[in-house]
Amino acid sequence: MPDRALSDRARKVLAALVREYVETGEPVASLSLARRGGFAVSSATLRNVLAQLEADGYVRQPHTSAGRVPTDLGYRCYVDLLLQHRRTARPATAIEERLREQAGRAPLMDVVLGSVSHVLSDASHHVGFAVAPDSGDAAFHQIDFVPLTGSKVLVVVVAHGGQVSNKVVDIGEILDPMDLRQAANYLSTEFGGLPLSTVRRRVLEELEQDRTLCDALLSRALRLARSTFEDLRPQNPVFIEGASSLIEEPDEQVTGVSIPTLRALIKMMEDKHRLLRILDEYIEGPGLTIVIGREHTAPDLRPFSLVACTFFDGARTGAVGVIGPTRMRYSRAISVVDSVALAVSHVLCEGDWRRTALAKC
Repeated sequence: MPDRALSDRARKVLAALVREYVETGEPVASLSLARRGGFAVSSATLRNVLAQLEADGYVRQPHTSAGRVPTDLGYRCYVDLLLQHRRTARPATAIEERLREQAGRAPLMDVVLGSVSHVLSDASHHVGFAVAPDSGDAAFHQIDFVPLTGSKVLVVVVAHGGQVSNKVVDIGEILDPMDLRQAANYLSTEFGGLPLSTVRRRVLEELEQDRTLCDALLSRALRLARSTFEDLRPQNPVFIEGASSLIEEPDEQVTGVSIPTLRALIKMMEDKHRLLRILDEYIEGPGLTIVIGREHTAPDLRPFSLVACTFFDGARTGAVGVIGPTRMRYSRAISVVDSVALAVSHVLCEGDWRRTALAKC
């Protein structure tokens, strides 16, 4: 929440300054605020307010004769004011329709989240990202075996929520596609709904308990499952788009972001596991998370702000969001991220597989 030591006038002046600076990228003078801010006071009064805001650390003056620009503390105060008066997020109907059209009747999470990262980047003009829920305890939904060359088989494992993992295994023999299909149907029916870790354990236990299975189908299915699950680790997909938005305006005087800093962010985009670690650190529960400038624990991210919101697939939570310079349009970023998270929840909760797995979402 905003610092209670600030008067209502000071908060309004700060908010006007942030809005104008975000719009123009230029230091804001008291005369400009007096003309455009709608304040019924003189520029001298506004100068006094700005001087106090500077003394309190909410704004700074790049040069002696220049106007003021917001500090990270100033941005935080402004964002807290936005959140104080934030309306309940409304579904982004057009986005939901787009996601449903691309995902089909039984949406795979990878397809949905891949589209979402594009949507966020396009709408915000910043880096957009989408992170699938932690799949460590994801429930097993379906398995498919696709014959390749020789004795190699592509194994596709689908968890509830539409998360997909795949690997190629060499089963040591050439099997008829019908045999592979029967084995997949058996495993999907027998273990469907169980956590993947439980499926892995159960398969190994059943093979250990009866090493001389007479049922050829059961034996084949369990051997295929063992080859699949013994070293299969469910993926936690991360989708990031928008690198081009970082270099469209390379002027550090305009963005406040240096080329080395942009390189650091692009490197993080390539090292997606780092983003996962950062989100694990920042997100403490469902809802909106905003991290501004020096609130980042990593020094190379302090020229940036992050706006993220969790979504719910009916069982677990993931996150979507944007990363951009601290001089971002926070009101738009918050609105877009909030609405997109709600759209993702709706789409994932309404998939056909969900209707059979859960009574309701």
